[in-house]
Amino acid sequence: MGLTKQYLAYRAIDSFNIITSGRANVNFAVVDKTEGRYVAAPAAENVIVWDLRMGDRKLTLRREKFEVTSLRVSPDHLHIAVGYADGMVQIFDLSSDRYYEPICTLALHKNAVSILRYDLQGMRLVSGGLDTELVVVDVVEQAGRARLSGHNAAITDAHFLQRLVDESIVVSCSKDTQIKFWNLETQFCFKTIVDNRTEVWALAFIGNLMVAGAGESGMNVYRLRKHDGAITETLESAVEGLSIDDEDTISPISVSNCGTIQRAGKGRTVNLVTDPSERVISCHGTNDLIENFYICTPEEVKKRLAKRLKKEKKVAEDEGSEEAKLSTEQSLSDEIKRLESIRAKQKIKSIDVVLGQNQELRVLVSLANNSLSLYSLEASIKTRKATDPSAKLLRSLTRLGHQSEVRSVCFSNDSLAIGSGAGESFKFWDRDAMQCLRTVPTDYILCSKFVPGDRYVLLGMKSGKLLIVDVAAADIVEEIPAHEGELWSIALLPDQKGCVTGSGDTTVKIWTFELIDAGEGDAQTKVLSLLHKNTLKLEETVLCLAVSPDMKYLAVGLLDATVKVFFLDTFKFYLSLYGHKLPVICLDISYDSNLIVTGSADRNVKVWGLNFGDCHRSIFAHDDSVMSVQFIPRTHMFFTCGKDGKVKQWDGDNFEKILTLPGHIGEAYCLSVSPNGRYLVTCGSDRTLRMYERTEETIVLKDVQEEEREQMENEQLATGEDNTVPLLPGLKMPSRKTFELEAEDKPELHPLMQALEVKNPEDFLVSTLMRIRASDLEEGFSYFPSPLSAKSSNVFPLCLPSDPINWSCFGAAPSSWFRCT
Repeated sequence: MGLTKQYLAYRAIDSFNIITSGRANVNFAVVDKTEGRYVAAPAAENVIVWDLRMGDRKLTLRREKFEVTSLRVSPDHLHIAVGYADGMVQIFDLSSDRYYEPICTLALHKNAVSILRYDLQGMRLVSGGLDTELVVVDVVEQAGRARLSGHNAAITDAHFLQRLVDESIVVSCSKDTQIKFWNLETQFCFKTIVDNRTEVWALAFIGNLMVAGAGESGMNVYRLRKHDGAITETLESAVEGLSIDDEDTISPISVSNCGTIQRAGKGRTVNLVTDPSERVISCHGTNDLIENFYICTPEEVKKRLAKRLKKEKKVAEDEGSEEAKLSTEQSLSDEIKRLESIRAKQKIKSIDVVLGQNQELRVLVSLANNSLSLYSLEASIKTRKATDPSAKLLRSLTRLGHQSEVRSVCFSNDSLAIGSGAGESFKFWDRDAMQCLRTVPTDYILCSKFVPGDRYVLLGMKSGKLLIVDVAAADIVEEIPAHEGELWSIALLPDQKGCVTGSGDTTVKIWTFELIDAGEGDAQTKVLSLLHKNTLKLEETVLCLAVSPDMKYLAVGLLDATVKVFFLDTFKFYLSLYGHKLPVICLDISYDSNLIVTGSADRNVKVWGLNFGDCHRSIFAHDDSVMSVQFIPRTHMFFTCGKDGKVKQWDGDNFEKILTLPGHIGEAYCLSVSPNGRYLVTCGSDRTLRMYERTEETIVLKDVQEEEREQMENEQLATGEDNTVPLLPGLKMPSRKTFELEAEDKPELHPLMQALEVKNPEDFLVSTLMRIRASDLEEGFSYFPSPLSAKSSNVFPLCLPSDPINWSCFGAAPSSWFRCT
């Protein structure tokens, strides 16, 4: 038995840089009996409980592969339910020491979970999904109680209606513009509201009022009334008058539209939330404005009504209309008071509110730029003056993550620090603690490299500038206008004396490091600078480049889908590597300068020999564009990542895929391998930086390939929407019923059979043979070959017993032709 090559496995450690995801909502959480300080926020496939006062993580609830789409903290603040994009719901116990392990996992939906909501006691949970269904779960027994189907589009919100009626009623809204009331005991929809002309996105309940936010700027308000004995008597009298309302006879509640709350913001209503005491309702749209409304107490309603009547009476007297009748009935404006609006710094994704004992309203805001903000607002009408703005920004969690997608990552030369560049800043991270050490505000960054010594970092900008950043001071030392187009790639020279840059202006430039004096007077401070040495002009846009470790070759990936190899010292053309169908986005050269690996937008990775330019192998690596490739130091193994979100490890010698690491939710943009080869960091469109570490676990390729095949087979099981498995074509199951059904619909007979008035092939054969003379028939049978006579011997006996035909004409035929075989 031959020797097999062994590999060491890489495992995912953790993800960082992400504060909150925009797809799911945020909730206040109570930890250590402290309210208003901790918040639960979605972070890709995890849920992070943040301490806003300390600006640090408190808890992390983990799951792999699928993104969090909804979460809800129970009313007793002991549990949190988390819904995922695959329709699974997990419930975690926040009060337990093993909070990171779910106490139950429920498969509720075929698609993503869109809403989760507890009842008042926290004993039941209603879940709505994109599959248009509602599922009610008993949390104690960890079992489903009802599955409600009736909506024609995705569920957007759902509530238990317990404060008004004692019965088990759930109210749901959907993108089909309908609001439905469900009775859980009968699992029947007893009322549907179709007043809205656009999708209904959110519902809120305060007392006997229901507020519905739709695709318009106005929010409809409905008043709910429980049917009592008085209504029953009215119905009985209506029966006698033959004017019965069928809807009210089966509905335990009545719903009437009592007005509209007009929002100041434009566009649809995204979220409607209320505090646990149901005194304040807050909403927001697709912009950066949060609008707050206060629900007055009965005493406050009377005062506002009296004040309004007094004002209207005075206006009527001034106009001279003494006979004007004033309405003494309370209106919606008497019950709801508009509070001060809050203007956030970025587009809002989700909000949550909590009202303190001193009428301090705290509003938690999740922003689209990967940040959390906490605002304070005075909600009491008595203590707050109309002219006194009270909205204050208490906390803002922005330091621990980029506000835009990360496009570049790099390791320091000692493998202890990580640098990440995005559209607004460059951050330095501690590799072990995964904490942000420093932040440097910049423009849009495309590439980055640590300079030998790790005191400086080179940044390639979208504007074509080359920045030199001092790591210790977190300051930009020099800004060099290096190129006129985008600076796509930076490569350090192996002798550590300079670097090479490639740009969209079709030029490649070589720079050397220089230390210059930066101090004034007696201070003799040396800082790093770059001196332009040489320029290579090409015909196409430069997308990537690499220098061979032996300082001999310069490889440049171009927009025309080719890789040009030049001699580094003279820029003389050496090789042209062609074979990709789309532009070459990334490339790297092995430590011994023998192999070069290229990745392209055509989803292929090609392994070339650098000595002769021969293509060793072309590998279909990813399902989308290959964005980054890099060799592991001192090996021929390399990593790739692509827009399909996957991160894969390959062997450049035998061209085998070693393993596929759990990647990003969305696209993966860049990866970097540490100089010691032990760590790997990647960045992607899900705002996460993911860290992987090499372990001592040995990988057997056959076992890994078998596991991947099993996983692919499991993913193809009939568990999705297309769960109908067709039978094989033409396969018919024998049964008497099937035979009778098939006999009713026979195909049309052949024209010759119709002319001879026969109904089956056997009769057709007999009728044809009877028309042949006996002398000719004997001669004809003598020409039959033996195999054909054997086939005929199976047909004739079927006709012999029952057909009263004179078979003497077949006397000349051998008797062996008519025996059954």
